[in-house]
Amino acid sequence: MNKYEAEFSNLVKAFRKKHMGKGPRKISTTFCKNWAICEMEGNLSPVEKFIAGADDGKQMLRAARTEMVKEMYRRNHPVEMEDFLQCKFIDLFVDIDIEKDFGMSIFIFNEDIAKKFSN
Repeated sequence: MNKYEAEFSNLVKAFRKKHMGKGPRKISTTFCKNWAICEMEGNLSPVEKFIAGADDGKQMLRAARTEMVKEMYRRNHPVEMEDFLQCKFIDLFVDIDIEKDFGMSIFIFNEDIAKKFSN
């Protein structure tokens, strides 16, 4: 992870903490073409871990987590990320494995950020 990817990870963590009350414990970002791929560990709150123990809790929590995160970015455009990368945010893909407490977010931008920020 180069310094730009590390700084992007910090922006994602701060954004989630600001809008969700808690950010992931650990984030690792990789730039690939116009994608910023973030691998995140330690996403779930203690209450969410409790919910995941219920019969339908894992599926309900996964659906809520993926859709709510996407909606959060739609409602709160990530201007800080655009300012840092100097390009436009286009879309976001999100998934989470509730049992492993491991999530992936793929941010899509309108420019080749891997080429733009390679060392």
